[in-house]
Amino acid sequence: MPEKLQGMGAIPGVAIGKIMKAGQALDGHLAAYKPGTVEEELEKLNAAVAEVADVLEKSVEQMRAAGHDEQANIMEAHMFLAQDPMLTDGMTAKIEEMGNAPAAVLASAAESAAIFQSMDDEYLRERAADVLDVSKRIARKILGIKEPEVGEDMVVLCGYEVEPSVIAGVPDDKIAGVIMGQGSTTCHAVIIAKSRAIPTVVGIEHQTDEIPEGAKVVLDGNKGLIIIDPDPATLLEYMEKLKQQKEAEARYAALRDLPAVTKDGVEVQLAANIGSPNDAANAAKYGNRGVGLFRSEFVFMGREDIPSEEMQFESYKKAIEACNGELCVIRTMDIGGDKPLPYLNIPHEDNPFLGYRAIRISLNRRDLFMPQLKAILRAGVYGKAAIMAPMVVSVDEILRLRAFVREAMQELEDEGKEYSKSVQLGIMVETPAAAVMTPTFAKYVDFFSIGTNDLVQYTLSVDRVNPNVHYLYNHFHPAVLQLIHRTIKAANDHGIWAGMCGEMASDPYAAVILMAMGINELSMSAPSIPRVKEMIRSVTFEEAKGHLAKVMEMETGEQVLKYLQEAMER
Repeated sequence: MPEKLQGMGAIPGVAIGKIMKAGQALDGHLAAYKPGTVEEELEKLNAAVAEVADVLEKSVEQMRAAGHDEQANIMEAHMFLAQDPMLTDGMTAKIEEMGNAPAAVLASAAESAAIFQSMDDEYLRERAADVLDVSKRIARKILGIKEPEVGEDMVVLCGYEVEPSVIAGVPDDKIAGVIMGQGSTTCHAVIIAKSRAIPTVVGIEHQTDEIPEGAKVVLDGNKGLIIIDPDPATLLEYMEKLKQQKEAEARYAALRDLPAVTKDGVEVQLAANIGSPNDAANAAKYGNRGVGLFRSEFVFMGREDIPSEEMQFESYKKAIEACNGELCVIRTMDIGGDKPLPYLNIPHEDNPFLGYRAIRISLNRRDLFMPQLKAILRAGVYGKAAIMAPMVVSVDEILRLRAFVREAMQELEDEGKEYSKSVQLGIMVETPAAAVMTPTFAKYVDFFSIGTNDLVQYTLSVDRVNPNVHYLYNHFHPAVLQLIHRTIKAANDHGIWAGMCGEMASDPYAAVILMAMGINELSMSAPSIPRVKEMIRSVTFEEAKGHLAKVMEMETGEQVLKYLQEAMER
């Protein structure tokens, strides 16, 4: 009788493979290890740190050469972490105390990780996994343990916290899926899996321990379902789904150069969300039209100081040129909350998501904001660019933002630097306050982009990675739909365009009703573009309006989703 485990689908898709446990148990190796003198153990630590940093540096170079920039950014952060004195000094002190290098490395890392895990800030909590990942690499080097070999079979990586480096190290033609016990959909491991469109299920807690090494599993990322040792009938069913998935991928490939246009001629622009300039070029294989969200904070992360105007200019210029004449929307630094930076010196906050973050920091830090604005304006000469401000909740913030842009233009004039005078200025609508105020905000901006990840959380008061309440997170909730509809209508009424760059934009069912509301652009992770394009091309605009009318009368998000699924199947 096959065993079924119910988790949360983090990345859609079906996978069949053999379980490969991530994160080798080191207990046996540690028990057999014979330490030398303290001096010898310290030498082993230094040699292992240098070797791990070297391996990571080479991995980063290989990933960048292959166009896997998002993976490269994460592994680069690991490289810096491996050499961070705060981490290595703690390991050194532990060796002097314990006299055993690998045990001291793990003990020191466990203490550091515990500090991170106790923090309220989600981003910092998730950095605990990075600390443990890097420390295990160092310990394995000291112990002389080789990296695990994948073998001939397709594998499903499984662990409570699968190390990002493990996912990054398995070739595309060998990794079928990922299972993680922890419930975060924003940790580095999931980000890497998403960039490679690897079906992933999270949130099954320590049930990962009950799945044996080498067991055959079916993983359904659409339903969050894991089936261990499937019977022949179940296996046959999912092999058919896998076949349909591959057929769908072939259909999607054929759609790449076709527009996202309804049967009666209404088009929606499908753009890509990116974290680096190379991501813009890679998105082209999925048929994107421009970039609807360049997360510029990745330019700021993994550094010890503020990136210079020149460095930012080169990064933005490369992304804009990769858009081949289509619009590239660059979000100003969205730091704070879940993505703090050490050089900002932001004091601890009990609730950083409602605190000092995003535009609130930028407007108070001229030294931070002015180089970024000038870099975007200069890069705009090489294509079509837009500046998008996150977390705006008042007219005053928009007016101050416009004043900053004017000042940046004047500085560039005085410096004799070429810049674009046609860069659009818009805001993200990601709070209920902003959505309610859109009829007023529309008078002061060129566009809105709806950030549904935060909008849903703030509207419903639900942390979607909290396993106790994540079932309440639903972008089809009537309150959320009302706010989205209001935002799009305000844009249409004032002659500006409206887009969406949150996770909802990648939902094919949502695309139908968003199109009927009058949305102009949907921006998403590039691999999601073909599914949304296929859905848009399968309906007429008149049909979509009919679905919207029925949906807006419904009382629950579950009713909305069920109706759309059944309607689209028909």
